[in-house]
Formats: sequence, structure tokens, C-alpha cells
Amino acid sequence: IMRTIEKLSSLKGRTALITGGAGHIGYAAAETILELGGSVVLLDLNQEILDEKIQSLKNDFSSDVSAFTFDLADESQVRSIGEKVVEKHESVDVVINCAAMVGTSQSKGWNTPFETQDSDTWRKSMEINLHAPIFLIQSLIPYLKQAKSPSVINISSIYGMVGPDLRIYGNTEIGSPGAYAAAKGGLTQMSKWLATVLSPEVRVNTITCGGVFRGQEEEFVKNYSAKVPLGRMAIEEDFKGAIAYLSSDLSSYVTGQNIVVDGGWTTW
Repeated sequence: IMRTIEKLSSLKGRTALITGGAGHIGYAAAETILELGGSVVLLDLNQEILDEKIQSLKNDFSSDVSAFTFDLADESQVRSIGEKVVEKHESVDVVINCAAMVGTSQSKGWNTPFETQDSDTWRKSMEINLHAPIFLIQSLIPYLKQAKSPSVINISSIYGMVGPDLRIYGNTEIGSPGAYAAAKGGLTQMSKWLATVLSPEVRVNTITCGGVFRGQEEEFVKNYSAKVPLGRMAIEEDFKGAIAYLSSDLSSYVTGQNIVVDGGWTTW
């Protein structure tokens, strides 16, 4: 008997582990999982912000919500997460890798012209944006393979697919670090590699995000939006559909794919 959309989309009895869970997209992912009946474990660096986000989710949902502070740059912490999660939850069913060192980071030689981008910062970006998600997935394989319908979702960026149009930045403080693009491109490709290596037990897919509006300078927002077929920057809500789809059995025959949620930016 064919299952209904309601049953296919249900995450009852499943637990999602979300890195960067206190961030904008991570929080939207948490809301999505909870709305579908699942439980969430948020991982983030800042305990104070985590506590705030946990309280907010608990106020809105009666489902199980927990959190751990977590430093992506510390491999030992990355590899210990699975054991900590199963102490509180019966399984790890969904992994959503949102945490990243992003374009607004203040690290030395990060958001600067290419000729002044710092090699140590490049290495740090690779550790956080590429190596940490991979090692986390690696450490969670025993738990994922015991899950009913395990799904891994890696959050990438359009700059992992295409080069930046530097004209949109104008005289703003916003930029496009090369190390970010390299790491996100690597993560997108690694998702495809993992999809074949971890099959048939574990599905691995990517969501590639376009620029998200977060109060950027008016000049940048205008320039960016002019290049988007849908005429605007994204908001966090725009990613909830793709997260719901890839987290649930709605996508049970989908692996190794990259769902691009960018308003059409990369179709030109």
C-alpha cells in the first residue's frame, strides 16, 4: 500500500543532529524537524546563544530538544558527539551540517583581496568547513547504520558552485573569501562521494544556499537581488521545504543530489 504524504514526511521517533544549530539556517532546520514530529540535538560553539535557542524551541514545541557546546576545530570533540547524543536519544537518524566559518568572519586575511588572504586562515576554513563535517559523518556511521532511514544533509553555498561577481559588492564591507568557496565546493563533491560509499544504508545530499538577507548594506542587497531571477535574497523560511524533503522518507530514493535553493542565481 502506498504511504500518504503525511506518513512519508513524518519524523516521529527520529532524532536530528544539527551543527550550527543556534545559527539562522540551523534554527530553521530545528523548527522543521520539530514540526514534522522529530527530536533535535543542537550543536554550537556559544552556550549562551544555545540556551536562548533551546528555550525558544521548547516554548514553541513540546518535542524533545537538547544541545551540546561543540567546537568544530577540535577533532576530538567532533568524534565524541555520537556517543553523547545516544546517551540522551535512542538514535541518530538525521545529520544536518550547518556550522561553518562564513563570509562575515573577522579572522586575519579572510574577507580580503586574494593576494592578502592568509594561509593559516585558509587551513582553519578547511578544518571547520570541510574536514569537520566529514569527520563527524565518519564518526556517526555506526549510529546511522542502525537508524531506520538515515539521512545526511550538508549545507553548502552557491560559491561552492560558481565564482563570485565582485561587482555586486561595490563599496560595501562584504566580500567572498576564496577559502570558503574552496571548502564548500569540496563539501558538495564529498557529499556525492559519500552517497555512493555509504549506500545503500545511508543517504547523503547537499542543500546549496543562495545569499540570505540579514540586514546587509542596502547597496549590496539591491545589487544581489538584481541578479536573482526571483528578485530577492533568501530568508531562512525558504530552506525549510528542502530540509523537510531530504530529512524524511519523502526523499527515500534520493541520494548524491544537490538541491540548489538560490532563487535562480546559478541558472543564468
